[in-house]
Amino acid sequence: MAAAKKPTRAAPKRKTPRKQKADSAGLDPRACLPEGGVDLGETGEAVTRAGGVLVGAYNDPLGGRPLGIAILPVGAIEPTPFQRDLSDAHHKRLAEVIQKTARFLDPVIAITAPKGSPVAFWTPNGRHRLEAMRRLGAKSITALVVPDREVAWQILALNTEKAHNLKERASEVIRIYRGLLEEDGSRAENGFAFYLEDPALVTLGVCYEQSPRFAGGAYHPVLRRVDSFRDEPIGKAIKVREKLAGLTLEVEKNVAAAVQKLREKGLTSPYLRSFVVARINPIRWIQGDLPPVEKVLETMRDKAARFNTEKVRQEDLARMGGGVPDEDA
Repeated sequence: MAAAKKPTRAAPKRKTPRKQKADSAGLDPRACLPEGGVDLGETGEAVTRAGGVLVGAYNDPLGGRPLGIAILPVGAIEPTPFQRDLSDAHHKRLAEVIQKTARFLDPVIAITAPKGSPVAFWTPNGRHRLEAMRRLGAKSITALVVPDREVAWQILALNTEKAHNLKERASEVIRIYRGLLEEDGSRAENGFAFYLEDPALVTLGVCYEQSPRFAGGAYHPVLRRVDSFRDEPIGKAIKVREKLAGLTLEVEKNVAAAVQKLREKGLTSPYLRSFVVARINPIRWIQGDLPPVEKVLETMRDKAARFNTEKVRQEDLARMGGGVPDEDA
């Protein structure tokens, strides 16, 4: 007799670091610039080869890792390929402010680009600042040069220019995931939990790849409870993610049909989709161990296909009192 599958547990919530005693962490100012200086090695040489100038190098005051300040040619740096899409309005506003102040005061972060890249450096968090400088015709840009390429994958933590909505977060996460696959598909998925933030975002990211208008906000609360990072290599885990995304889109197809029937009955609410998803959610009242994510999605798909719209009244919708609007993406 086959052993029963262990119930799926959601990934533990990230804990906020406790406030530490003042002046108890990191380096003293003088230790950040030790005698003999700080050698950035190959990264410093890459600055010179790219036609840039290394202004200086120092040890990070908190973690003690080497960092550099450089002036790079604008043409020598590109955004990492897994960032959010460029906002035309945002980079134009930045260009206006930079032009008025005549100062570029917020350096981009730069890491060396992979071999074969047409540029020397990637920036994981400066897409709009870089585009603003290009709009102004700037020849050069100030960069905080980081020898550790792992920083490229920490985009969600680094990018503070503009708050991410769910679609942007999920889209960036799946782009990071596919970038990691290109680098090395043999590493375990759960080893990238910090970079990917939330396992549900990987699944939703695949959904958005296949259906850009997908209303992920209705499904994120469910997936967040039952999805988890896996201990298998990402080269194999991506197949599981694609299967989960396919199931989620099947649920959405049936939910969309139910929503359409509710509208045809004359029922109106910006929360029709969330109402249906709440009604078919099999884990709403479960407090203990949860069923596997595949089982949850299959149950939701089947319940949505059988959803009885005849029993729904306008006052049922009114009692929801909110939720995720249908057009959340």
